[in-house]
Amino acid sequence: MSKLASLAKDTAIYGLSSIIGRFINYLLVPLYTAKLSAASGGYGVITNMYAYTALILVLLTFGMETTYFRFNNKTHEDSMRVYSTTLISVGTVALAFVAVVLLFLSPISRLMGYADHPSYVWVMAVTVAIDAFLCIPFAYLRQQKKALKFAALKLLNIIMSILLNIVYFAIIGGTEVGYAFYINLCCSAMLGVCLVRELTGFRYVFDGALLRRMLSYAWPILILGIAGILNQTADKMLFPYIYKQADVMQQLGIYGACAKVAMIMAMITQAFRYAYEPIVFAGVKDKDQHAMYEQAMKYFIIFTLLAYLMVIAYIDVLKIFIIRNSDYWVGLQVVPIVMAAEIMMGIYSNLSIWYKVTDRTIWGAIFSGIGCAVLIAINVIFVPRYGYMACAWGGFAGYGVAMVVSYLVGQKYYPLNYPLKDIALYTVLAAVAFAAMTYTNSHYSLLVALLLNTLVVVLFLAVVVKRDFPLRHLPVIGKYFK
Repeated sequence: MSKLASLAKDTAIYGLSSIIGRFINYLLVPLYTAKLSAASGGYGVITNMYAYTALILVLLTFGMETTYFRFNNKTHEDSMRVYSTTLISVGTVALAFVAVVLLFLSPISRLMGYADHPSYVWVMAVTVAIDAFLCIPFAYLRQQKKALKFAALKLLNIIMSILLNIVYFAIIGGTEVGYAFYINLCCSAMLGVCLVRELTGFRYVFDGALLRRMLSYAWPILILGIAGILNQTADKMLFPYIYKQADVMQQLGIYGACAKVAMIMAMITQAFRYAYEPIVFAGVKDKDQHAMYEQAMKYFIIFTLLAYLMVIAYIDVLKIFIIRNSDYWVGLQVVPIVMAAEIMMGIYSNLSIWYKVTDRTIWGAIFSGIGCAVLIAINVIFVPRYGYMACAWGGFAGYGVAMVVSYLVGQKYYPLNYPLKDIALYTVLAAVAFAAMTYTNSHYSLLVALLLNTLVVVLFLAVVVKRDFPLRHLPVIGKYFK
């Protein structure tokens, strides 16, 4: 099998398993919203705690996952020495983190607003420490081309989590939010057992000189990771500190649940990225390379705008299946904003190709940092007055600024002739379609609105097909349109 064919196969396995896993995990949203009322604030606690764990996971791995790949592929480095040094360093940091949390559990719990529930803090601390450590054996599986085992363990972990949550919340009928965290801990521990073969059978060696070289490579990746994850989680961490009303967790829960509807866009963006990145980094050297980047951007925007319109068209149906408790529906107004932010994040990700192929990755940290600063500033200034709507607009502004700045700087170092006129046309058409569907959703009955919205989506799709996917060029059916 050629290297390119092997790459495509592995990418399909990693990509599909990640997307399928994310979709399965998505099923927890209707379960939690059905069993945890908005007024209880339970989903707000889940939203807040998982935002912290996402950031802590980046800190505890401190760029060593990517660094392991880089140093493992250096010809003068011993592969198992690199692996064991990485395991020891990440494991030591993870253990130190748990020790600090347990030693200062009371003040940390009080600072986070969980003085009455310190178990939330220590359970999640242990869980994220395990997850951080296990990132390295999972990287080892990828390096060893064991894509099927990697995918199977990831899916097993998610399926086990879903089943245990169903048992507790749906079958037993429990409502204590802390059990969601206990279940996560059990699943992470189970993964550790499943990876015992990747953690044993070799001699652990710690090479301090090697670690210093690895850290010098890892720190820009850490900065980029921190900035990137803060763009996704800062609003959910800051909200309890800057929104001073008594219903803070109720409001955060509403925002977190409704923002999950927009994660449909994140899954679509991820699917496109898994298909696109291997092509970019597979050594494409022909004269059409730039044209490929330019057209890929256009088709990405077409694809995501179509998905955006479909969600808006059928949101009154989707909300019934995704958010089972109508108490949360008041927050659905954030969905179009958060989805638009996700589209801009996807565009920013596609634009990032210029600093990746020119080895100027420090620019990624700068752009992400600028976007994060904008997001935090809008949250701090406007959340006290406008609540979670400011969180949604903060993400929109943060990704928008990062996207624009990345484009402007990229045109200096790696100019690409993106089809801006086509992109502008589709964006304007999508905006008109969005306005039309927003009007129908608020002025007509559900059935009439669905019919009219379907017509709008079909019209948008017709323009796309007419301009960029002419039917006469398609196999089999093309002969009927000549």
